[in-house]
Amino acid sequence: MRRRDFIYALLATLTSGRVLAQANNRTYRIGSVHSAPATAPHHKAFFEELERAGFVLGKNLEQDAAGYGLRQEQFADHAAELVKSKVDVILCAGALAIQEVQRLTKTIPILGVTEDMLASRLVASLSKPDGNTTGVSILAAELDGKRQQILLEMMPSLKRIALLVDKNNLSTNYIAELQESARKAGVATSIHRAERLEEIADAIYEAKSGQADVALNVLAAPLFFNNRALVFAKTAEINLPAIYEWPEMAEAGGLAAYGPRIVGIYRTQVSRQMIKILRGGSVTEIPVEQPTSFELVINLQTAKSAKFDLAPAVIARADKVIE
Repeated sequence: MRRRDFIYALLATLTSGRVLAQANNRTYRIGSVHSAPATAPHHKAFFEELERAGFVLGKNLEQDAAGYGLRQEQFADHAAELVKSKVDVILCAGALAIQEVQRLTKTIPILGVTEDMLASRLVASLSKPDGNTTGVSILAAELDGKRQQILLEMMPSLKRIALLVDKNNLSTNYIAELQESARKAGVATSIHRAERLEEIADAIYEAKSGQADVALNVLAAPLFFNNRALVFAKTAEINLPAIYEWPEMAEAGGLAAYGPRIVGIYRTQVSRQMIKILRGGSVTEIPVEQPTSFELVINLQTAKSAKFDLAPAVIARADKVIE
């Protein structure tokens, strides 16, 4: 291929997304059922990537401003409004949000991010989703187990691990496996459930129960991520060490976190899937994706202020340590 032809081909590839997005001179409408605010970094990253592909807010793309910062009890009503208005696609976070939308439509594409799509029975298969739902399944069972292992290694003197669980999580059958794993390590477990914001503080207080040598494994759930400031405040108040699902949570003040970055998931995987849908791709041909990179972040500032003694070996292997 001649150099000039190569350059023309490259330019065509780079601009094809923008041409496809603008060719029919239409506006695409994305509905949303999210607890996180629209200003959250992962949402901003998502729309930045859509813009790179030619889908620009205020030009040929409309954002559902009312679909962010929702409480769980608002999911059903808002989902009904979106289905009635016949948006092009509905973006959801968490199994409960996806389930509410699935109950109302079998035709509007649903793009979701949740703990375990398969275990929650939101899709029939990861490789060949059946119906109108695809998205990213974040390996909650495996990663919650890995976080528990990190807690045990990070604080070898632990006598009990408290599990903070969202009552609305549709895939918590693996909790028995967490308990058995802890038992084999000679550590007891306790389960503490919350369903809404108002129940989180009491669940955390119950987890501590005035005992020493206890740590909290905050199991994957939008409820705890979106209310992380409250979780941080209450665990600090009672001097309860905790580990979280997103690395960004440790950077925001949590003691430790292990998992994929939520900003990365939305910037790369969710945006890529959304672009395929907006370009006319069939949801059944867009496989459910899973995270591919994971980080351990330890916040030594939080550890020092609470006087937590962390194992040096775990600190040494962390991907990021906040001094």
